[in-house]
Amino acid sequence: MIKQTTTALILSLTVLIGSAQAHTAGSTGYAVVTVFGQTVRYVLTLPADVVRSGKPMSADEFSDLAGLVAQHIAIGANDAACASTPGTVQPPSPTRTTVVVTLDYACAAAPRMLSLTDNMFDVFGPDHHTLVTVQWPEGREQLLFEPLNRSARLGRTVEAAPTPDIGSAPSSAFAFLRLGVGHILTGYDHLLFLFALLLRGGRLRSLLGIVTAFTIAHSITLALAILGVVVIPPAIVEPVIALSIAYVALENIVRERASSGRWLVSFVFGLVHGFGFAGALLELGLPPGGILGSLLFFNLGVEAGQALVVAALFPALLWFGRFAWERRAVTAISTAVLVAATALAIERVLFV
Repeated sequence: MIKQTTTALILSLTVLIGSAQAHTAGSTGYAVVTVFGQTVRYVLTLPADVVRSGKPMSADEFSDLAGLVAQHIAIGANDAACASTPGTVQPPSPTRTTVVVTLDYACAAAPRMLSLTDNMFDVFGPDHHTLVTVQWPEGREQLLFEPLNRSARLGRTVEAAPTPDIGSAPSSAFAFLRLGVGHILTGYDHLLFLFALLLRGGRLRSLLGIVTAFTIAHSITLALAILGVVVIPPAIVEPVIALSIAYVALENIVRERASSGRWLVSFVFGLVHGFGFAGALLELGLPPGGILGSLLFFNLGVEAGQALVVAALFPALLWFGRFAWERRAVTAISTAVLVAATALAIERVLFV
């Protein structure tokens, strides 16, 4: 029974880390919709790897992207459709890993009621979602579009900022909160790092210290990266994240007992993982005016998702530590994690 349980865990972990190709829940686009007069400008920023789908693209293929976006984004003013004009595309560059599509929509009259419909999910798949900032002269509003929430209507008054109609797409705080939760729940490498750290067990106080240190550390570097204080390229961050998993797994194997200072390991590597978390927001090209709020709710989402996972792990780890065969099982599982994490680090060195 013990052998079968350990084998199943090893196979599950190998598949899990082998599939850890990205930190975000599916793909994310960021759109800025600006209303001025009878014109509505739609600027969509997409990660280049989402557009390419793993294949090189020519300049002509990038140009065709504007037409594709125009076919799947509908904008209306006062219940009348606005017509899209030929758009432009900025392909990725050595300093920018995103593709920027700009479209202008001509409306029959200045919008008092603005309607937005996003069907880009039909292009990029059901895991794609779009964060939208609508900018009026009177104010701004942020929305989240998903396959089940594709449309929104915003009403405008001269005296006050626009407000969304009931039933429109989720608003700013909820959008970034959900993005943070989805990010951690599908950030397999982050979760595997925490799992490897907690696998050796220990007292509840020790386990809580490890989680707290990781939380504080990644929150610090997430903020520094988003605010542009410290910028480290993904080509460095991603391999080091994989190596952090390998290091903790190796420590699990060679140490007879869990170190009392393991919270320090969690803190040091948590700083690196924070830069990985930041990638989910940095690739969106958020405007400076919305960064602080976006950062706050995204980080709250990350912490909420992490708390859910840890709450599920704690009872199992405490129970696991009661058995005499715990040490052998930890060694076997950690060996599988070490091999898989090393392979992941090599892959990221070669391809990130």
